[in-house]
Amino acid sequence: MAIDPICKMTVDEKTAKLTSVYKGKTYYFCAPGCKKKFESDPEKYASGN
Repeated sequence: MAIDPICKMTVDEKTAKLTSVYKGKTYYFCAPGCKKKFESDPEKYASGN
């Protein structure tokens, strides 16, 4: 299981429909809003802060 970097919800990588690749790592999202927020400033959220 993966953790949505925006809302911290658990996301199943096998069934996740929303993903984004940043610096070679795939991030998984529970909702379109989380994916959009991540993609607006991926450096902020990819660092885990």
